[in-house]
Amino acid sequence: MSSSIENINKLIKSKLIGGYESNIDWILTDSRSVCFPEETLFFALKTKRNDGHKYIDELFEKGVRNFVVSTLPEKKDNYPNCNFLLVNDTLKALQLLAEKHRENFQIPVIGITGSNGKTIVKEWLYQLLNENYVITRSPRSYNSQIGVPLSVWMMNENTELGIFEAGISEMGEMEELRNIIRPTIGILTNIGGAHQENFFSMQEKCMEKLSLFKDCDVIVYNGDNELISSSVLKSLFTSREIAWSTKDNERPLFIESIDKGDNSTTITYRYIGMPGKYTIPFIDDASIENSIHCVSIALYFMIPQDVIAARMEKLEHIAMRLEVKEGKSGCVLINDSYNSDLASLDIALDFMSRRSDDKGKKRTLILSDMFQTGQSSKLLYRQVAELVHSRGIDKIIGVGDDIQAASSRFDVEKYFFQNTQQLIESEMLQSLKNEVVLIKGSRNFHFEEISDLLELKVHETILEINLNAIVDNLNYYRNKLKPETKLVCMVKAFAYGAGSFEISKTLQDHRVDYLAVAVADEGSELRKAGITSSIMIMNPELSAFKTMFDYRLEPEVYSFNLLEELIKAAEKEGVTNFPIHIKLDTGMHRLGFIPEEIPELIRRLKSQNAVIPRSVFSHLVGSDSDQFDSFTKRQIETFEKASTELQDAFSHKIIRHICNTAGIERFPGAQFDMCRLGLGLYGVDPYTNKILHNVSTLKTTILQIHDVPKEETVGYSRKGKLNRDSRIAAIPIGYADGVDRHLGNGNAYCLVNGQKAYYVGNICMDVCMIDVTDIDCKEGDKVEIFGDNLPVTLLAEKLGTIPYEILTSVSNRVKRVYYHD
Repeated sequence: MSSSIENINKLIKSKLIGGYESNIDWILTDSRSVCFPEETLFFALKTKRNDGHKYIDELFEKGVRNFVVSTLPEKKDNYPNCNFLLVNDTLKALQLLAEKHRENFQIPVIGITGSNGKTIVKEWLYQLLNENYVITRSPRSYNSQIGVPLSVWMMNENTELGIFEAGISEMGEMEELRNIIRPTIGILTNIGGAHQENFFSMQEKCMEKLSLFKDCDVIVYNGDNELISSSVLKSLFTSREIAWSTKDNERPLFIESIDKGDNSTTITYRYIGMPGKYTIPFIDDASIENSIHCVSIALYFMIPQDVIAARMEKLEHIAMRLEVKEGKSGCVLINDSYNSDLASLDIALDFMSRRSDDKGKKRTLILSDMFQTGQSSKLLYRQVAELVHSRGIDKIIGVGDDIQAASSRFDVEKYFFQNTQQLIESEMLQSLKNEVVLIKGSRNFHFEEISDLLELKVHETILEINLNAIVDNLNYYRNKLKPETKLVCMVKAFAYGAGSFEISKTLQDHRVDYLAVAVADEGSELRKAGITSSIMIMNPELSAFKTMFDYRLEPEVYSFNLLEELIKAAEKEGVTNFPIHIKLDTGMHRLGFIPEEIPELIRRLKSQNAVIPRSVFSHLVGSDSDQFDSFTKRQIETFEKASTELQDAFSHKIIRHICNTAGIERFPGAQFDMCRLGLGLYGVDPYTNKILHNVSTLKTTILQIHDVPKEETVGYSRKGKLNRDSRIAAIPIGYADGVDRHLGNGNAYCLVNGQKAYYVGNICMDVCMIDVTDIDCKEGDKVEIFGDNLPVTLLAEKLGTIPYEILTSVSNRVKRVYYHD
């Protein structure tokens, strides 16, 4: 959407300082994502942990000239030809802008809320309705107080139908989202336990979500859900209700039967007395419920029942995540078949630019024609070309007649094909080498075939890494810190098995203060991969000093011998004031200077200028256990005294830190200047042993299934003796991949189609066997070793160990697949 700066000034009731003529096409809230600086308006949002005003200098250098601020820069004259729109609250201004923008559209708008299924329902509605309407919808999961206004701003003169998600985490949030979305049609998907800690009761949360639909013409919900039905009744809605039911044939939409097959489900219904039927290519309960929400809307829009049935049968799985995979010939694949429109392309290109390393890899985009955008082909591909150029794409491979016709607009290395098959039959895909490849195509181009051909397949077993969960866990602990408290994140041991580069890149994007690795080689590899954040070396080797100097890796120093050797090496290299981190022993008795050595340490540090103390720290021994609390408090007191003595001897600021993950939560008074986040970052609360947001899911597949009679044995040494006729599945994972042998012989289980499948016999090096006698499964079905549905903490308990060991034991031969919602 385009608007003049003068018009925006009026809409958000700001004070315009500057008054330079400017036209705004892009709204920006994340300084890292600037694309078209001259046409961008940056909202300097303030949060508990950050302040967008800090990035005005950086954005000005990149060419941004329009800013919405709550405080003016001290030296405004340093920003010539800039407009500053001064407001009291920049978030409220962003929301007000979207609210005023929404007032321009007298069209149907669907608002979707609920605990789960919002994005699926939104995307399936798009699949069902996009042939009838030009639709603007939330990109990805943009459903927050910031995401919703950014989504609504995307509505333009071509929009005929809006579909927007609304997500809340506490009371009072929905009113603002309702004012922005102003839905005419509402869908409540369901009510679950997410964010329940911020609500007094489930009904309170349900009522808050339902408030989105206060002025709707119609609302859709599951009439069999007593909580939702009673809350709707309590809300006193005067709008029409499509409360579907599988029990009450008096409801507007009565589901007569749900018949599950092997790979599809047929739903028979009556809508206002009229019979109908449709089939979906899914059998899980969540998909069935989501499909009923969608068919309710299609019927409300009076789409003919035969058309609905035909479209429902073609519903596709929604890949709600952007996956990063290892490709052939040194390529990195970014697969984003989630949707294909201008907004999602910009998000994917931004993600690509942040993930690319500095090893000289080309950035290549494989892009198909975009459909149902409502824009002329000429305008659409002019904008696509601008995005391609501004995001630094080196090569584009276009597929489709429309993008081929616009080929002259792309001033990069370019190749075009009429269809996917023509591209596959060419030698283009085989020629891709050492490139970062973004695959982005409309559904009917079937770009999954391209992804399948380019992906490096070395193993049927994968470790899925949820990058959103990393960010959620990071923010969970950040919210427990004072705004000024710094944070160092542990990425040693291959980031606890999750893959150090991708995790470090994500943490760097979210501006953590330090990364910490064990040895210098880990740090140098991160530097070579493009990581620029400060890196701490926790176990420096005497032989690696030059590597540390060359790659700006800051070592911990725990002894006088190490200190003297480091000083000698630095002086030999001509290095001065190299930052080091002083380790104190306050009770761990592993490594570190004891408090009595502080005066001598100060003397030696002051007698040279090769190194300089950047921080001083210690390790808590038992912060994750109540029984050691008195000892922990003594450690903190000892550290405070010793670190203060060190600080008092120097004029520069020395960062102090002692809290680990458990310490952050349990000893908030000991935050000092910085805290260290380890296991909690990867989703495990070390105090309660509960999962926060799961990061890593280890999966494999069933290779073969055998029927084995009673009294036979399975596996080496005939350990797996069967006491009944059994179905035994072999899965391609073993102790060489990280599955501990002690889990075998029925001591633990994995999950097959959500059901427990116990390990039978000894676990082998590359294969293990599981009992699937009572499970409906077939060869090729997925198996979860640990992850979203089987917590890693459960396996740790079975083995009498800690989650660290399970996570770090996953072999490097297991392929990592990263995804981003």
